[in-house]
Amino acid sequence: QVQLVESGGGLVQPGGSLRLSCAASGFRLSTYNMAWYRQAPVKQRALVAAISSGGSPNYADSVKGRFTISRDNAKNTVYLQMNSLKPEDTAVYLCKVTIFGSTYWGQGTQVTVSS
Repeated sequence: QVQLVESGGGLVQPGGSLRLSCAASGFRLSTYNMAWYRQAPVKQRALVAAISSGGSPNYADSVKGRFTISRDNAKNTVYLQMNSLKPEDTAVYLCKVTIFGSTYWGQGTQVTVSS
């Protein structure tokens, strides 16, 4: 079955960096568009970055120039490199895939940016 497992979150100081991973199983990641979302307390889940099956990325305005999404099809894994982190980036980060109309989410990984 389809499974997405995020990792790499943690506590980091403002200006720091983290790299999140989303390991996929049950499907061939290279075939599908993948996305990272985030959800902060009392806020709606919001798109952070997405990458097409062909490797074209797009980003939310709030993270452009700071975050980079990438994929390693051989490892069936999507990454989110986050640099110059700000307190407002604090959230649970989740990856998502839609396959034949069904949407799958991972369990999320917590990112906390605080001094």
